[in-house]
Amino acid sequence: MSRSKNKRQIITLTNPRSPISESYRALRTNIEFSSIDEKLQVLMVSSAGPGEGKSTTITNLAVTFAQSEKKVVLIDADLRKPTAHHTFSISNRWGLSSVISQQCSLEEVLQVTDIPNLDVITSGAIPPNPAEMMNSKRMTAIIAQLRGMYDIILIDTPPLLAVTDAQIVATKSDGVILVVDQGKVKREIAGKAVKNLESVNARILGVVLNNVKRRANEESYYYYYGVQDK
Repeated sequence: MSRSKNKRQIITLTNPRSPISESYRALRTNIEFSSIDEKLQVLMVSSAGPGEGKSTTITNLAVTFAQSEKKVVLIDADLRKPTAHHTFSISNRWGLSSVISQQCSLEEVLQVTDIPNLDVITSGAIPPNPAEMMNSKRMTAIIAQLRGMYDIILIDTPPLLAVTDAQIVATKSDGVILVVDQGKVKREIAGKAVKNLESVNARILGVVLNNVKRRANEESYYYYYGVQDK
């Protein structure tokens, strides 16, 4: 299947004045103001299950951060079903798995996109041990190195209820955003995903509700709300 057929539309680029694009900008703003005393630099985006829009969300969020003059890197840490190389029409010959397995350096897998201020690290070859790779000291070192190079580090992970990868990455992140398809996922399933994050003491910044109907002439929008401290 060709890259062009797989390529995901990035609405914050193709239609920046749309209500959905504005919602992504609102999401960015809420993240920026959600922490006053601590810097939120490494942000993980995940979902309870597949097909809820997490990769679309993280892509558009990355663009909005880049448009606000932040230096951004998007990491495709979904080493089971990666999508970033299709979204940005870039090579996936080398990527995150290549760096973790020490086949190449971090600098060699950083790919510049057509979008100013936005770089991407694709997944690389799909390994037999994704969870172990995410839990490695090498992954921790990669994130630490990127902290010194970028303002914002966004990490796309597999769904929370499918495998343990996302929980592991959450422990290495400053905050987590959970994407929920309101018309697809039941409340108890979303609740289980939240409990999985809480079990590793992840900091849940908020939830993005996908496919929430607004008006007859608007298909869907994304909305962010902060999780209050208990």
